[in-house]
Amino acid sequence: MKQELINIEFLNLVGAYVFILLLLWIVAKWKISEKNKIILATVRMTLQLVGAGYVLSYLFENPHPLLTIMVVLFMEIFAVYTIIKQLRYNLSLQLIKWVIFSMFAGTVGVLGSYVLIIIQPDQWFEPRYMIPLAGMIIGNSMTGITLGINELIGTVYDQRERMEASLMMGAEPKQVIKPIINKSFGSAILPTINSMLGMGIIFLPGMMTGQILAGASPLTAIEYQIAIMLGIVGSVTLTTFIFLVTSSYAFFTNHNSLTFRFIKKSSN
Repeated sequence: MKQELINIEFLNLVGAYVFILLLLWIVAKWKISEKNKIILATVRMTLQLVGAGYVLSYLFENPHPLLTIMVVLFMEIFAVYTIIKQLRYNLSLQLIKWVIFSMFAGTVGVLGSYVLIIIQPDQWFEPRYMIPLAGMIIGNSMTGITLGINELIGTVYDQRERMEASLMMGAEPKQVIKPIINKSFGSAILPTINSMLGMGIIFLPGMMTGQILAGASPLTAIEYQIAIMLGIVGSVTLTTFIFLVTSSYAFFTNHNSLTFRFIKKSSN
């Protein structure tokens, strides 16, 4: 028997913030310097989600392809901005362009395939499907490519002497950079793989939990979760791989010597 979704009353929702108060008390008690960051994160989360709720309500009631595209485009732009801000290094304009290309090529390709081939809604731009799916695919790809970039640049910095020695002995740049690309790719996909390993036994993922709470059959929720998880794996794989392969040559000059002209240590 399908049950209606239980609405959380406003006062009950406010009561959930007691856990933030508990966190702030622990931070203050142990003199951990994270109080301002916790408050900022809580306020931003609340305002952003409330704002997103109103925007999504409007879009669901007034579906239009241009509006859906604009929302997805905004998500992509904000993801690229977040990637750049989270990096431990300042990238050149050339590398930033590769980040943008990798994110758009990987996520849009997977999102389009998922909606048109797997879900197949009556209207491809249906915001009820397109926007939540875009959020999960873009968000996970953002995390993956950030980890991959930091690992790639950090490892090249740490191993620059060994790399320079290999180049002087006649090794090709492709041979020198390939093990670092492999390591960076592994670091990028590790969180996604770990989530897959524990899914269904250690925890129930958010999409599946939301559908079950909304009254959907657990088997239907599982079908959606498997499909979207595979889509996430695909998008993280494509975005990270495209960037690592295309950007790796930025570390070498035309004379096959090592260079860092495209990056520098962040002052943050």
